[in-house]
Amino acid sequence: MSRSRAEVFAYRGLEVEADVLRAHYDLDGRAFVEEVAFEGVGDLRAPAPRAGATLWYLVAGLSYLKAGAARHVDLTATPVGPAGRALLAAAIRDGLGEFAVRNDLDLSDVEVTGGAPLVAALAAGDPRRVLVPFGGGIDSVVALEELPADLDQALFIVSPASGPFAALEATAGVTGRPVVRASRRLDPALTSDASLWRGHVPVTAMVTLLAATAAAASGRGGVVMSNERSASEPNLVRAGRPVNHQWSKSWDAEQLLGAALAESVGDALVVASLLRDRSELWVAERFARLPQYHEVFRSCNRAFAQDPARRATTWCGQCDKCLFVNLVLAPFVARDRLAAIFHGEPLADPARLDQLRTLVGRGAEPKPFECVGDPAESAAALRRAVAAPAWAGVAHLAALAAELGPVPDADLLEPAGETRVPSHWLR
Repeated sequence: MSRSRAEVFAYRGLEVEADVLRAHYDLDGRAFVEEVAFEGVGDLRAPAPRAGATLWYLVAGLSYLKAGAARHVDLTATPVGPAGRALLAAAIRDGLGEFAVRNDLDLSDVEVTGGAPLVAALAAGDPRRVLVPFGGGIDSVVALEELPADLDQALFIVSPASGPFAALEATAGVTGRPVVRASRRLDPALTSDASLWRGHVPVTAMVTLLAATAAAASGRGGVVMSNERSASEPNLVRAGRPVNHQWSKSWDAEQLLGAALAESVGDALVVASLLRDRSELWVAERFARLPQYHEVFRSCNRAFAQDPARRATTWCGQCDKCLFVNLVLAPFVARDRLAAIFHGEPLADPARLDQLRTLVGRGAEPKPFECVGDPAESAAALRRAVAAPAWAGVAHLAALAAELGPVPDADLLEPAGETRVPSHWLR
């Protein structure tokens, strides 16, 4: 279907009620409304949560800007400072990078105008009370379990209006922690109107800002993210610019989010990734020590379909995400145990060989547009797995590992790189 780009995307106002946010947008005269309802927080109308919600409103708008790939963005009277503008500009340029590639678009011409002066509203949360955005996969489980026991920890879970995700809820139940919730209702036109563009948006940045809003409204001084260092690695480079499916989990995005929040609500609310200086291999090794989660956790995207009728009840065993998680756990979890967890063996399936070659950097395609580790991590996991007697007889794995040659991985099990994590989050 041939589509013309929209001309103007406008921010038409953010309604803030005690426990509901309602964001209004306009795309060439067509109105859109997104609503988020919170449970377990204080009054969102207080100045600090309202300020956090305004940053969410700016970034959440990309779901609707994208629907028409608008050339001009009008912030109207939305209060925003320089750091907030920088975050929005990067979210358009880099957070919509995959969307632009898949739709053969160049969004470098998008112009942003308007906006009103920002008046900061300082948050005053307790630094030892934190929210942990929780997705039910190995990263958020490990981050939660690595935090000091004397921190007051609550999970932050975002669900669609269609209802909670069963796999996520089961994993959350194992943690024993209290849950702060948000239910997000996208404008129905995003999925029902085939004339609108569809594609990837920086969802993690939106969730991060919703969590910051909830923390500010409930007197919490920290939001503990679970984004490891390989999330910063791009999938490909287009016209000299990196394109990263996980941009909103990256180090660049974390710094932009931190600066924008500091500008709006002050430094007392800390938002940082506990796993920023860790690899996926390190996370997998730690997760292997947590058997209480092995039967319930899920990372397969088919378990998180918006339509409840389309949600898978087990790992699909076919997608890149299933294959990567199976691969990265293989060096640390016994093969028979892993097969029971996944209800099969994606890694041992010869039909997955081309996908596996891509994951380890030997395929014809770049790293898939998925939340998977970089090729070095995948290659190290493969080499470690085939060194175990249980995997030695899988011919296609042995052949691919031999093709890779030696893969040094000692540094992947050690911290490396920059981090914004405060000392009281560390054991």
